Amino acid sequence: MSTTAITPVPFGRRIKRFMADRPLIPLIILLVILVVILQILRPGIVNERWIANTIKFAIPLAILAGCQTMTMLTGGIDLSVGTVATMSAFIMATQVVNQDPAVAFIMAMMPAVLIGLVNGIGVGVFRVHPLIMTLGTSLIGTGCLQVYQRTVIASGAKIPDFLAWLGTGLSWGIPNALLLFVPLAALIVFTLARTGFGRLLYAVGDNERATRLSGVQYWQVISALYVISSLLAGITGLLYIGLIKAPSLSLAEPLVLPSVAAAVIGGTSIFGGRGGYTGTIIGALILTVLTTLLTILQMPEGARRILFGLIVLFVTAAYLRIVEER
Repeated sequence: MSTTAITPVPFGRRIKRFMADRPLIPLIILLVILVVILQILRPGIVNERWIANTIKFAIPLAILAGCQTMTMLTGGIDLSVGTVATMSAFIMATQVVNQDPAVAFIMAMMPAVLIGLVNGIGVGVFRVHPLIMTLGTSLIGTGCLQVYQRTVIASGAKIPDFLAWLGTGLSWGIPNALLLFVPLAALIVFTLARTGFGRLLYAVGDNERATRLSGVQYWQVISALYVISSLLAGITGLLYIGLIKAPSLSLAEPLVLPSVAAAVIGGTSIFGGRGGYTGTIIGALILTVLTTLLTILQMPEGARRILFGLIVLFVTAAYLRIVEER
């Protein structure tokens, strides 16, 4: 009678496997650690008002990061979301002066639909790399916005009361922006997890060739994806201008790199086929708290951008190592 010795799995490897199978746990732990460090550096800062402000500033970032999450699931990226958000916000603020708010809203969302459609056709039909395509439309959109500014410079700008209420208001200590974000977040999570369109995004990112051979119209999926991404970016712009209350030609541009970082931190692979929006939301909260921490440490904006870039590189390298070990 022979016995086979069972080699015990090292404790470190078990912990690593546990964290890899439950990616939300290390994210939550990291978020708690950052909050504790913040409280140590500035005792008393963590209170109801700080939590509400953190959520208000994290929501626009989380929505833009949702755009990145969905496009990254297909192995792509959307660098035009900052320009789209800025265009929608600027057009809304300038058109609402002379137009009905509903008309101004439609006018503000038209560039979002157009840019999303151009991105989708460029990537899905003409096979332009998503980074190049969305960067190109971002530059074109910025140029068009500068031309548009000259035509409305005399009319001035106005922030609609509803957007200001939504962006900065509180109801019983809870940010009003959650009235918009919670349904949007639930819809994104449901779409990715429970619908055929969500499964197609994962399938395209995991193996595009196999997806094509199975009869999926790749260009239709990609076109719909980038239109949805641009629409979400346009909505973000309207929410963000209600929060900032100062329309400018670079309103949401600083959120582009952090939106990519939030998606990567949340566990979405830049190679496609892996990730989810729940982790992205926590990633947006982590970056918002980290920004507060860096502000207290008086770190300049350039150093923050370097840090966000390093975060993306570090998380990507960590993901590759986990994949190799599996």
